[in-house]
Amino acid sequence: MESLASLLPLVGIALLFWLLLIRPAQRRQRETLRMQSAIAVGDEVMLTSGIFGTVQAVVDDRFEVEIAPGVVVTVARGAVGTVVTKAELSDEAERSDSVGSESTDPTDNQTGER
Repeated sequence: MESLASLLPLVGIALLFWLLLIRPAQRRQRETLRMQSAIAVGDEVMLTSGIFGTVQAVVDDRFEVEIAPGVVVTVARGAVGTVVTKAELSDEAERSDSVGSESTDPTDNQTGER
């Protein structure tokens, strides 16, 4: 009976480890696979490298993604990090419009000197 009681803390640590680390990682992996399998032609995606593009074709376990007009790259299904919604795209455009709006011209200062 005493040996069983000494194993109880180890069992508790293993259970805690499973609840805090393994289970959430499995859930994230399932959600990512579900998202990647639901991607269709025309979806705006962000690759894991940070490149944005539009899915042009789905071929087996690969996507053909247009990253610029006329530039199509073939990527593995696992390279797609997120599907970007229209709201996220408009938020990024607003942020990029506000960033760098100040003049960087060296002649554009208070005294007009260089």
